[in-house]
Amino acid sequence: MILDSLIKFLPTRPVYAHCDIPCGIYDPHAAQMAAHTVLRMTQLIREAKDDPVKLARLAHVKEEHAEIVKHEVTVIWGDYFKEENSKDVPDLSDKVWKILKLASKCKQGTDEAVAQELLTAVQEFAEIFWKSKGLEPVRIPSSYPTEGVIVLHK
Repeated sequence: MILDSLIKFLPTRPVYAHCDIPCGIYDPHAAQMAAHTVLRMTQLIREAKDDPVKLARLAHVKEEHAEIVKHEVTVIWGDYFKEENSKDVPDLSDKVWKILKLASKCKQGTDEAVAQELLTAVQEFAEIFWKSKGLEPVRIPSSYPTEGVIVLHK
């Protein structure tokens, strides 16, 4: 109560930050790993049709990682990207919306083509992210069973 009274009398000024805690640490790597995991779980589900326990575990992991994709991409889009980025990538919001919808679709089903499309969209998002930082994105082979790539920077 005393603190509340003191706060009313202290001078205030607006504070601007690009996120809740302006740490400056953003990286689309976790979203890419999660998208690879969604793809891999989708592949393994196809092979586990006769084992209901394994099937349930694979589906649970697939859904968790689809949610991780949504969370990681949303945080970068909402906290890192600024209005000026929309000049360089005017369809950024549409690309994010597509990722979120694909991740939801992956949670709902087991279509490997949709899981691959999610991974591709997340990789494109990673390229946009690195370019926004003035870095050159590069695709390197992943060591994952999905045999895909990870987008990093030089």
